[in-house]
Amino acid sequence: MIKVLKPALFSAGVVVLVFILMSFFPKYGGMFIFLAVFFISDFILWNTAGKWAGRQNPWLQKLLTALYWLPATILLCLVILGFIFPFNSWNVSAKSILLSLLLMTIVAKVIPLVFTLFSRLLALILSVFSKQRVYSLKWLESIGWITGSLIWLVLLSGMLTWVYYFRIFTADVTSPKIPASFDKFRIVQFSDVHLGNWTCRKKLGEAVNTINSLKPDLIVFTGDMFTFSTDESKGFIPVLKELHARYGIIAIMGNHDYGDYVRWETPAAKTENLDNLKKFYSELGWKLLLNQSSVICSGHDSMNVIGVENWGASRRFQRRGNIEKAEKGVNKSLYSILLSHDPSYWDSIISRTHPEIDLTLSGHTHGGQFGIESNSFRWSILSAFTPLWGGRYYKNRAGFTSELYVNRGLGVVGYSGRVGIRPEITLFILHKEKQ
Repeated sequence: MIKVLKPALFSAGVVVLVFILMSFFPKYGGMFIFLAVFFISDFILWNTAGKWAGRQNPWLQKLLTALYWLPATILLCLVILGFIFPFNSWNVSAKSILLSLLLMTIVAKVIPLVFTLFSRLLALILSVFSKQRVYSLKWLESIGWITGSLIWLVLLSGMLTWVYYFRIFTADVTSPKIPASFDKFRIVQFSDVHLGNWTCRKKLGEAVNTINSLKPDLIVFTGDMFTFSTDESKGFIPVLKELHARYGIIAIMGNHDYGDYVRWETPAAKTENLDNLKKFYSELGWKLLLNQSSVICSGHDSMNVIGVENWGASRRFQRRGNIEKAEKGVNKSLYSILLSHDPSYWDSIISRTHPEIDLTLSGHTHGGQFGIESNSFRWSILSAFTPLWGGRYYKNRAGFTSELYVNRGLGVVGYSGRVGIRPEITLFILHKEKQ
């Protein structure tokens, strides 16, 4: 009876506390519900972990107990500090590393929790059919703890090794519409830098040097320079100013660039953040396209680079992209490249109704940051949700071929690491198709 009563009373106490907090701070309701689920799950899992820890030496028992409850303690401290000091004012590196370690630990604990609950349920079913009391299946719970620990170690290695292990993808693009003057024209794409999660300025400098070493004629950036606010640019402007291309650098906005992931004190503060973003690109000398187009000229030939604002098929994201507005005054007979942060815009609109767009360059997905890529096998954690997570895609409609390329991103968001999906810099080489 006590075994059931303790977790029930703890859960009830947490729920009551959440309701009290939500009455005082209604706009933080989602965060309080998450905390409630987290602490209740932690307490349930401790019923198993605590018994095992209790059988160890006293000093080891204390160490294991402290390590187990450390993530919950850190989470609680972060929430309290977040009320005192605005989250977006915290040190970028410290914030990113702390949240990543916390996320890793949550994921690692969810697995043994699921195994433990399944073990208890299975034990209950066996008790009914065998007419003998079966409390749990220890071997099943052990598998859960081993699996969770291995995943935690893999995620840690992703933070330490793969996160800045840049990979260059080269893509040859051939079309009869490509003018002769643009034959072998070199375009370098990078995307999703997320300065708010960048923990090593030196590594960004290495990425810049890598891009410059590809001798690009044109550089395009396909959105999400920031994670929370434009303030993240502090200290990074001199590094990004080192990027050079013969025909300049063109950028668009991603879903994070609008500042929608921050609770602003006033609407004016959010507007100021957007103004600062435009000033940021102006200071860098990059051309920011907001549902606009730019004509690139080489000799007597030209091609279009069109940039739309963010548009996502999911209602969680902005729908500001407007291809009709962006193409106003554009010569549609020219070879056209579209920059669209979210690849779902190509899938939902461009490939269906705008055959004049020859190539769409997107980002947004980060390749899922967790997956496997080899010559014979491709899988991402996003594969269950969308096929458009990285690489080249084609659609044929009414005699036209529409092409999409999804860049896997240079930075990270949420989890400050990568496992199997390396940060990407893409080099496109245009080729005039001979007729």
